[in-house]
Amino acid sequence: MRLLQRNAAACVLALVTAGCASVQAPPCARGEQSAVSDQLYFGTSSANGAVTPAQWAAFLQSSVTPRFPAGLTVWPASGQWRTADGAIIRENSYVLTLVHPDDHPNDAAVRALIADYKARFSQEAVLRVRSHACASF
Repeated sequence: MRLLQRNAAACVLALVTAGCASVQAPPCARGEQSAVSDQLYFGTSSANGAVTPAQWAAFLQSSVTPRFPAGLTVWPASGQWRTADGAIIRENSYVLTLVHPDDHPNDAAVRALIADYKARFSQEAVLRVRSHACASF
């Protein structure tokens, strides 16, 4: 009877923890490398006025490029979001795409540039959308 109880408990535990398993990224095709694609959304409205194109260019040069010298893509956008106090803000923004290895140094670099932008331009948030990707050059 004890053996049956232990086996039943082991089965229940296996079923419960199976839902906690991490989702594995699909394997990349021949010639591709596993990577992370980060899309970052930077709003330009702030209490100090809008972030100007010159300020954005300086941020790219001083904060983004040193951390991701291999390359990046950026484009202007327009969007909206809800602030912590519930207000809807419509603003011009920039979308930055970074494709990089899935490792701690690159993750720390993304987090650092987000923190830098928020501090430099008095921003409440920067949206980060992180996806697994396969890349080739």
